[in-house]
Order: sequence, then C-alpha cells, then structure tokens
Amino acid sequence: MDSKKRRQLILEGSIYKVIITLSLPIMVNNLIQTLYNLADSVWVSKISSVHFAATAFVWPVNFLFVSLGIGLSVAGSSILSQLIGAKKYEDANKYSNQLIAVSFISSLIFALIGYILSPTIIKLMGGTGSLAEYSDIYLKITFLDMPFMFLFFNYNSIMNAQGNTLQPTILSGISAVLNIVLDPILIFNFNMGIAGAAIATLISKAILAASGFYMLAIRPGIIKVNFRGFKFNKNIISRIVKIALPSALGQSGSAMGFIVLNGFIASYGTATMAAFGMVNRITGLIMQPAMGIGAALTAIVGQNLGSDQITRVKEAFIKSIKLTLIFSVIGCAVLFIWDKEIINFFIQSRDDMEVIHQGVTYLQYITYSMPLMGIFSILQGIFQGSGHTKYSMNMEIGRLWFVRLPMILLFKHFTGVGPTGIWFSMSFSNLVICVYGYLVYRQNKWQNRIIK
Repeated sequence: MDSKKRRQLILEGSIYKVIITLSLPIMVNNLIQTLYNLADSVWVSKISSVHFAATAFVWPVNFLFVSLGIGLSVAGSSILSQLIGAKKYEDANKYSNQLIAVSFISSLIFALIGYILSPTIIKLMGGTGSLAEYSDIYLKITFLDMPFMFLFFNYNSIMNAQGNTLQPTILSGISAVLNIVLDPILIFNFNMGIAGAAIATLISKAILAASGFYMLAIRPGIIKVNFRGFKFNKNIISRIVKIALPSALGQSGSAMGFIVLNGFIASYGTATMAAFGMVNRITGLIMQPAMGIGAALTAIVGQNLGSDQITRVKEAFIKSIKLTLIFSVIGCAVLFIWDKEIINFFIQSRDDMEVIHQGVTYLQYITYSMPLMGIFSILQGIFQGSGHTKYSMNMEIGRLWFVRLPMILLFKHFTGVGPTGIWFSMSFSNLVICVYGYLVYRQNKWQNRIIK
C-alpha cells in the first residue's frame, strides 16, 4: 500500500481497520525495541544480579538525555501527519529536513555531555561499589549510540506520519536479531562482560539508523528528504521546538523522576533494584499492544484533524480505548496465572533468591493497574497527535512527581512496609493520572489545530 492509499484509509476507512492496520506493525516494532533491553538483561543476569541491577539503575539517566529525541519525534509525527491530512506536502518536506538537522546536532551534543558526566551522575544517584563500577561502563557506551537512536526516531516519525508503520518494523526486526546474536558473543566469547551488551546494542542501532535513511533515499513516499541547498529555517524550527519542548520536558521530567525513584529503590538494596528493573521490562513487554495503539492514534488524530474530521477523531479515541482494555485484561490474566514462572524465566542467576521473591511481589501489584497503563497510552496518543503536548507533559510529570514519589517517600517512613510501599505507589499513581487525562480530554481544548 503506497502513502496516498494509506492517507485515504486513515481519513475514510473503517476505524477499527485503520487502528489495527497501523498499530499492528508498531506493536511488533515496540516488541522488538523491548527485546533490545530484554536480550541485554537476560544475558547480563547470567553474570550476576549486580550486573543486571546496573542496567536497570542507569536506564533513567540515558532516557533523560534521549527525551529530547523523543520530543522531537512526537513533534515530527504530529506536524507531519496534520500537514499530510491537509495535503500540504511541500511544507511536510521542509519540516522533515529541519527536524532531522536539529535532531542530529542535538544528539551529538547530548552524547558528549552524557559520556563525560557519567561517573558524576552515577555518584549523585547514590551508586557505590560494584553497582557504580558496572553502571559507569554500561552508561558510557549507551551514550555513544544516541546519534543513531535520534536518527531512527526521525525516520520512524516520518514513516508513521504517512501511515507507513510496516517498514520501520522490518528494519527493527533485523536490527534486534543482530543484537540478540551479538550479545552472548561479545559478553562471553570475547569476555567483555556488561560492556559487550552495550556494544552489541550500539552496533545494532548504528546499522538500523543507516538502513532507515537508505530506505528514505531509495523509496520515498509523500515526504521526500533532500538536503541539497539546505538552510536552517528559524520559523520552522521555532514551530517544531514549540511542540517538541513540552513533550521533551514531560519525558525528561519523567526520567528525572525515575532517577530519584531509583535512588529510593537502591536504598532498599540491590535485590529490590534488580526486581524493579526486571518487572518493568516484563510489563513493558505485555503493554506493547496498548503502546502500539497509542502510537498509531497519533497519526490517525493528526491526519484527521488536518482534514477537519473531529467526529472521526473522537470515534478513533473510543475504539482505541476498547481495544486497549481487551489486550490489557488478557495481559493481566497471563501475569496472574504464571507470575512465578515468568519471573524465574527472566532471572537466570540463582545467586540471590531475594530478587525472585521481590520480583513476584512487585509483579502482582503492578498487574492490577495494567489496564490503566493502557488508557494512559491512549490519552498520550490523542494529546500528542493533536500537537497539544502540554497535556501529555502534565501526565508524564504529574504521575511521578506529584503522586508516585510523594507516596513512596511517605511509605518509607512507615516501619514494616518496606519495598511494598513502592509497588503500591506505582500502581495507584496510574489511576490518579488517568482520571486527570480523561478530564482534560472532556474539555475538548486539544481539538484546536496547531497547523492552519
């Protein structure tokens, strides 16, 4: 299906068909991206629980820097999809070129800053001993893949805005297989340890980014990227930043919250940190359908808003909620029935049974809120697709800073509660923020177009 037929499907086709057609490849793509982390985790956990805890400990730091790239990607998807919906294809080309240039320069700057500050950041987070040593090794190498990650974000947003969610999935699949193959070879055969896991991901993402832009060059759709005679356009960059900034702030605020959260969790010991990291990866895997639908909704909302079809946007929102709840309930059932078996599968090392025990407890708590996590993804999709990213920013920051972290701090002063206070706070915060998101949706301010 070419780009113009996809546009027709998004604007005129059956809503359920549109959601499934666009979201299914994104689900697979998200699953593949999750496999990057899971592959590292499973192989690293074979070394020791401390090595695995290090990968979980530094994740929010890397995500803090990556948040700008995500913000630019969200802005790109929103702006480009609305321009395509309004048939302003030449403007879409101009925005794409500016987006890529700004994104790449930003990634180089952030990669350099992150690499230099890595030891200081880990120390400020409270990392000590072996945890700090392994965290520094892993984090420094992951910063080096940032330019490739940002470039792939650009490619992904350009494709998704056109409704082409299949091509990025195919490329991601090839990259993930390469990563999974390289992991054990570099970790064990070349005796690189935790550094081998990070290097495997670096190589895979470099190839992924290069392949994506090669495909843009040889098989362009509605949007054609061309840097001949390129000059920075202040007006376009200003518009991109205006939409990207709230999303980036929301993502970075969330990442900062997780850094603080990790500090609280690390104070309970390495076992709690490892359990937290592993269960988050498991729930991330289960939540791929909801996240895929939310991401697909961004393009659906953008193109239909661009063509002034508000009723169709609302219909897509309601039907996305229904599909997400179905997938989430199925995921809950799987986790309830096979909780111990799932944790035992992902924790390969048997040197610390406390990790397994705490992992099962956390998994049981977080399972209750998984339908809410799905609704959260849909609300994010409609706010980001409409370009009103300040609402998605409020949800990201509010969930952590105004609900989750204060509750965890409160529970920390109750004797006998222990890590259970963390697990309960994680679930309850999802309920509070979904209520806020729905109230914002009902106000209908998100319906105002960002591109006239």
